[in-house]
Amino acid sequence: MQPRIAICADDTAEAGEGAPHRANEPSGDALRQALAAAVTGAGGRLVEPVDAQGMVWLSARGVSALAAVLDTHPGISWVQLPWAGVENLASAGVLNRPVTFTCAKGAFAGQVAEHALALTLATLRNLVHQARTPTWHSLDPRSLHGARVTILGGGGIATELLALLAPFGCRVTVVRRRAEELPGASRTLPVARLHDALPHTDVLVLALALTPDTRTIIGERELDALPSHAVVVNVARGAHLHTEALLQALKNDTIGGAALDVTDPEPLPDGHPLWADPRVLITSHCADSADYVVDRLSRRVASNVRRLSEGRELEGVVEPGEGY
Repeated sequence: MQPRIAICADDTAEAGEGAPHRANEPSGDALRQALAAAVTGAGGRLVEPVDAQGMVWLSARGVSALAAVLDTHPGISWVQLPWAGVENLASAGVLNRPVTFTCAKGAFAGQVAEHALALTLATLRNLVHQARTPTWHSLDPRSLHGARVTILGGGGIATELLALLAPFGCRVTVVRRRAEELPGASRTLPVARLHDALPHTDVLVLALALTPDTRTIIGERELDALPSHAVVVNVARGAHLHTEALLQALKNDTIGGAALDVTDPEPLPDGHPLWADPRVLITSHCADSADYVVDRLSRRVASNVRRLSEGRELEGVVEPGEGY
């Protein structure tokens, strides 16, 4: 069977609808061309939505537009989404359709884990403070070697980060929804036991999906449970971390610092107090590069077109009940 696949986007979506715009998003034309090549290279045939059984959706925004396309073309039974996070679609009820949705979860994990490691090392070694001080200013760094690292989330990013941490001899605890062991982790705990891990954490890395259950999963109580020297690294979603609680913990010196590739609100407004704190390193949701996104998403699309034609299980299937 040659799968009939449409490639669609909504270029008229408002910037505030769905995911915020990211500077490292690939251009629409480049992404469309790459994914068209991925579809045909995997044996699929490009068609208009009216004739399609599957669709590759290119816009991280355009939530209402995606819903309209699906409602207008009931023959579409599979939709490939462009990013790992699907919280905006889940909250809007778009996923509550008799359609198989796949997303890019796990596809971009390599560069995101690399970014998490870079943020961790930079924060432990006071690089923000050093860079902002225009005079000789010696500060005592902390080492990642042998550190107690807790990773909240057990998906692709955690798997990649465990491999990157291995040379440092870290004692890594993974906290995840399912308590299955991950290679390289010293132990794996269910989310219900998060507070067992926090007091014994030097570096807390947030690398989990955003769902109603994980929104502000790290708040005042959790930050208080961390040792006062601990640093928090967030490469997941800004809403996992309660911003006001983080500001208060920094003010009270009850945590050692934070490194954030994502924030709440996002983008973080100019003049926000987090920008001025020398213990806080912020990167603007740019853990993965545009070229990498195009390459990895193309691979995911090609794999799923082949799997669709062979009647095999698709990669990155979204579980609507779980929200990711």
